[in-house]
Amino acid sequence: MLITLIQRLIWMLVLVAAQMLVFNHVHLFGYATPLPFVYLLLMFPLNTEVWMSLLWGFVCGLLTDIGALTPGVGAAALTLTAFIQPPLLKRIVPDDAVEDLTPNYSTLGFFTYARYAAIITGLFVVVYYLVLAFSFHNIVDWAISCASSWLLTWLLCLVFEGFRKTKKKI
Repeated sequence: MLITLIQRLIWMLVLVAAQMLVFNHVHLFGYATPLPFVYLLLMFPLNTEVWMSLLWGFVCGLLTDIGALTPGVGAAALTLTAFIQPPLLKRIVPDDAVEDLTPNYSTLGFFTYARYAAIITGLFVVVYYLVLAFSFHNIVDWAISCASSWLLTWLLCLVFEGFRKTKKKI
């Protein structure tokens, strides 16, 4: 339990630092900004309580907001995504899955994991840009930013998962 907590804390700090130091300064074609700190939520196991997901999501979003000077944008988007993540994961995994299943390539398979990551990152990016823009004045630019940032974030999350060493649970 303590080791899992320390691992999550290290992942959160690494993702927040990478977001603040690297990814906040990337704006491909003036639209696409990767937001891979949502990857923290993709690592939560099946039996994670909703309140725990909410707490981790809020703290991670708040730390990112402090570094990016976006008051409440990341915290709101990541908290809402953290609220959706546990029930969504329960719907995606098979009924006969182990209770403490951790979503990754080996437990869900590549395509199921990619679909799960696409839904979570898509929801997060849309809410993030909705709160950031807070209007539909320039809806075309907003939609391009959402779509391009979602694609970049989703691809980065898939790459991170590919590099992460996980054990297959049977």
